[in-house]
Amino acid sequence: MKSMKRRAGSIALALLGCLGAAMPGLRAAEPVRVNGSGSALDMMKPMLAAYRKANPDVAVDLGKPLGSSGAMKALLAGALDFAVTSKPLSPEDAAKGAQQRSYGTTPLLIVTGAPVGRNDLSSADLAAIYAGTLKAWPNGEPIRVILRPEGDIDTRILQDLSPAMASAMAAAQKRPGMIVAVTDPESNEAVARTPGSIGASGMCGVIGEGARLNAFTLNGVQPSLKTLGNGSYPLAKAINFVTTPRTSAAGRKLLEFIYSPQGRAVAEKAGVLVR
Repeated sequence: MKSMKRRAGSIALALLGCLGAAMPGLRAAEPVRVNGSGSALDMMKPMLAAYRKANPDVAVDLGKPLGSSGAMKALLAGALDFAVTSKPLSPEDAAKGAQQRSYGTTPLLIVTGAPVGRNDLSSADLAAIYAGTLKAWPNGEPIRVILRPEGDIDTRILQDLSPAMASAMAAAQKRPGMIVAVTDPESNEAVARTPGSIGASGMCGVIGEGARLNAFTLNGVQPSLKTLGNGSYPLAKAINFVTTPRTSAAGRKLLEFIYSPQGRAVAEKAGVLVR
């Protein structure tokens, strides 16, 4: 009798296996694979938490940030369902099937790790810091600039602030011994742990870091979604979603939520001005 029961159980398992092969819906769903810039992924974390409340069976693979460029390469190679980027879509990537849809912007904040004796910087102050002519904070701490790579979107945004800032950034990139952080999380970590630091971070990252980073006002203007929206705060970092024809149905369903009123509300709380 026991032998017959074991045989029956084996047959049942075999049948389930055959059904699973014939009916893919019975298998565990493949995770939605998402990556992009660190600032954008900081927004995605609360977004996914909200999405999973209504879709508890959905798995999302949100790995270590690859950056906008790295995520685009992974997307076009078929390793991602969609990418969240801060860079404009290049004609080359568009020719390969990538389709970009804008979502919003987040303020790019000028940040330091610990209080340095001042809370506001002018555009001229910022240019002098990056040029290396303003070398110390009011508290006496030497200023240590945390750079991003020359072609990084944060670098480009700072360069566009003024001609003086463009010149200062070019000089900073050539100065020996500078700290250069490749990704948003690496930059935030370097700013947080370096005495006398100054760097840049999307508001999404600062909200995610909590009290570890301190943001300056710029020319007396507080960075916020309101000042970004009315144009009085000048440093804006774009957030875009990029798909390809290979983007999965589950990935497109997640994007529908992100663009829904509920998703937009989550993004605004995370520091994104949704357009």
